[in-house]
Amino acid sequence: MSTRERGPTRAQCALLWLAVAGLAASGCDDFRQCDPPDPERQADLPAALSQTGLYADIAAGTVASDVVTYEPGFELWSDGAEKRRFLRLPPGAQIDTSAQDAWQFPDGTRFWKEFRRDGALVETRLLAKVGSAPEDWAAVAYVWNAEGTDALATPGGADDARGTPHDVPAAAECMGCHGGTESRVLGFSAIQLASSRGDVDLREVAARGMLSDPPRQPIELPGDAVARAALGWLHANCSHCHNNRRPESDGARCYDPERRFDFTLRVAELASVESTATYRTAVGTVIHAGDPDESDVIERARRRDPDWPSMPPLGTEIVDEAGLAALRAWIRGL
Repeated sequence: MSTRERGPTRAQCALLWLAVAGLAASGCDDFRQCDPPDPERQADLPAALSQTGLYADIAAGTVASDVVTYEPGFELWSDGAEKRRFLRLPPGAQIDTSAQDAWQFPDGTRFWKEFRRDGALVETRLLAKVGSAPEDWAAVAYVWNAEGTDALATPGGADDARGTPHDVPAAAECMGCHGGTESRVLGFSAIQLASSRGDVDLREVAARGMLSDPPRQPIELPGDAVARAALGWLHANCSHCHNNRRPESDGARCYDPERRFDFTLRVAELASVESTATYRTAVGTVIHAGDPDESDVIERARRRDPDWPSMPPLGTEIVDEAGLAALRAWIRGL
């Protein structure tokens, strides 16, 4: 069964709201309903991946010379899928980084994310800036053909794509994650690039002149390795829904839960673990210091249960055991 078909009933949601004072809403049906994407924005997206500008030679897998390959410091869990990420800015353009936690990308920016599952090349997602306003983004997934020579836009998504357990999201679901932040981009940010494991990190993109306002000093996460792993996991997997600066939307509350806690790492809040939004808002509410088993965040992360809200609620059917272990280790030491 697809993750899009899962979730507790409305009656169960009501009980969960009462049980945890509204903290469990992220798995309820109301939050799994997303408005269709704007057709005018979607019209700017090509029908085939080979037409998007990612490749100089798609058959040979040769990426275009103006495309940057990068890795975020902390990955969104996708059931163990292998991923590659790419970015192309318009010629001569810069990212507006005057707000270090809310980078704004120029019209014409394109991001791609490639997914392989069980050795099979399954899909490549495109996130494209198609206007000047912060919300002017369009997104779609391209599902690869069996020969691996091209991929076609699949706005309705696909379950168990290419014979794998991997579900391709519908275009309507893309903003369930990306719509939760001011920049609409998740893995290419000051926080993520400062901790990047790849060759293209924050210092490198600044040296290439891609940033309008490069950070004046190094950005380092607080705490020891245990704390940094847990904070990074929560930031990558939870903060696009659970943050206190989510942009307002007139449409359906697509993966937009009621919240009184925040898992976002912000550049100005890294002086100590205690200064992070995660510690300030989540410890004492969904995190029980010293006791992982009494922490609601662990209860969410350890489940993939159709009758109970799990975390993250989108794009996963398998528990991230390594991430869960990182959370447990940190909470146990608080």
